[in-house]
Amino acid sequence: MGEMMRGLVFLGDRRAEVREFPKPAPGPGEVLLRLRCAAICGSDLHVYRRPASYFGGEAWIPGHEPAGDVLALGPGCERVQLGDRLSVYHWLGCGHCRQCRQGYYQFCPERRGLGQPNAVGPDADFMVVPERNCLLLPDELSYEDGAFIACIAATGYSAMRKLCCNGEDTLLVMGQGPVGLVGDILAKAMGARVLGVDPTAERLALGEAVGADATLEAGAEVVAAVRDLTGGMGATAAYETSGSAAGRRAVVDALAVHGRAALVGFGADEPTLPAATIIGKELTIMGSFVMPVGYYWDLVDLILANDLSTEFGRIITHRYDLADASEALAVADEGRCGKVVFIWD
Repeated sequence: MGEMMRGLVFLGDRRAEVREFPKPAPGPGEVLLRLRCAAICGSDLHVYRRPASYFGGEAWIPGHEPAGDVLALGPGCERVQLGDRLSVYHWLGCGHCRQCRQGYYQFCPERRGLGQPNAVGPDADFMVVPERNCLLLPDELSYEDGAFIACIAATGYSAMRKLCCNGEDTLLVMGQGPVGLVGDILAKAMGARVLGVDPTAERLALGEAVGADATLEAGAEVVAAVRDLTGGMGATAAYETSGSAAGRRAVVDALAVHGRAALVGFGADEPTLPAATIIGKELTIMGSFVMPVGYYWDLVDLILANDLSTEFGRIITHRYDLADASEALAVADEGRCGKVVFIWD
């Protein structure tokens, strides 16, 4: 047997363990990445919580927020070089269809997401990814920045672009988990006033730490509180990250006339958006799903111009070695922390 590596697997019912796997080798057009940082995402936790029957005895390496160094190149790689520092666009596509050519790999008919059964994720010492998914990290950005860019910063940035956030906006951010906190940071960089909402004191404190202009406890009084803070008008824009029925309804109720909202949080599937209110206030409600890969350099420019790397660092509350993955997942699952990441020396 060749060289081995560590890799995390989910077992179901909030159980996980680190196992040994063969170290992968890159094929044509592929890059072998040595991981330096991999972050736990809320969507990883959805899988972590599934029952053991969901996995059917299979084991695959989860995660989709990687950053690391190029260790080896497969045949045909021409752009990426050995030793390059990378983030990775975490949706894999065919590279040739209409959606891929426009940078929307996540809408490719053949799409695969890292950390799913048919695409190994980065919660391991090494991983192989297509060269076209490699995003070169400028020297000024850290591996932790790269892990943010791979998912949550990309999600937030794409939503802020759709919302056209600017200095005339009061943005309601529903949920102050990592995705919401990144939204706070990006919206502030674009000039907006930010109101952060969450049910937990720990996450409201993180919202304050990254510059939210006001933080509000989620609940029945939040809509009235938003109106009080906006002279009775309501928020001009909203970024919904909680995925909860109550959060979505509160967004619609708290928006001003002609307000707009971007929904990014998965969770509740039942109908929650009241058509009468949406029509009566002429609201614009948008879904937003990651970002097209072509936004990458615009996002990097925004991060560098506003030193958002420092702000991203405030969101990270826990750093773990992969060997301590069970503890890391339990902390993230409790929902009273900021971002939880795995770090390699």
